[in-house]
Amino acid sequence: MEAIRRRANSHSSTSVADAVEPKQYRCKHCKDELGWIKRVKLSDKPFDYSDNWEDCPCTKDRAIERLMKSSQITEKFRQKTLSNFTTAGRPELVKESHQAAVEYAEAYTAIKDTPQNSMALLGKSGAGKTHLLMGVSNNLLKKGVGVLYFPYIEGFSELKDNLNTVGTRLQQLKQVEVLFIDDLFKGGKKDPHTGIKMPSDWEVEKMIEVINHRYLEQKPTLVSSERDIADLCDIDEALGGRIHEMCKDYMVIITGGLEMNYRLQ
Repeated sequence: MEAIRRRANSHSSTSVADAVEPKQYRCKHCKDELGWIKRVKLSDKPFDYSDNWEDCPCTKDRAIERLMKSSQITEKFRQKTLSNFTTAGRPELVKESHQAAVEYAEAYTAIKDTPQNSMALLGKSGAGKTHLLMGVSNNLLKKGVGVLYFPYIEGFSELKDNLNTVGTRLQQLKQVEVLFIDDLFKGGKKDPHTGIKMPSDWEVEKMIEVINHRYLEQKPTLVSSERDIADLCDIDEALGGRIHEMCKDYMVIITGGLEMNYRLQ
């Protein structure tokens, strides 16, 4: 009997120790209760409490986490910011691009509902266009603005591999608060007459559909491309015109030689 009691006491003490082990919560305020906390006592009067609930401070952080996940921006690209973009020793057009990106991010709230609420960095490869617009995207995401990243080559490759999802995907591109189209019309097949690489008619048609919708609905769009406005108009004049009108207050055309390409420095 004594042996049985010792075993029972041993199990009991283990259970008590397990029971008192504190639970780990992500948020000490709401204890992970869906981001809600009871309002505090209203006054020193007895039983004078509010029956209402309010958002816990962690709610905004969780909302930003969800936006980050839905943005389709990779962990590597989340590290690209406006502050860690190097301008020292870079050409003036690169510095101008950085300044335009900073000004756009700062002005976003004031301009987001205006016709000229978008930004474009166009021209030379390797000048940091993707880094700067990714920096703008990450800046907006941290402010709670929804951003969707659409890398042109990979994005269209995905669409062609999953034609049954094209309609749904295009709706995402049309409706998201801010759309970042990276490397618009990059690549393509060479035109036999001009030798210039051109996108397929299907790609142009889908981009016109998305950009025209966002133009009409005044939805902010970020565009990087190695093609300037004249090149975009050669592909489709209406599309080039739309991009120019949407982005003209925050547009930099980056020209020059190999000195513009930081990858070659």
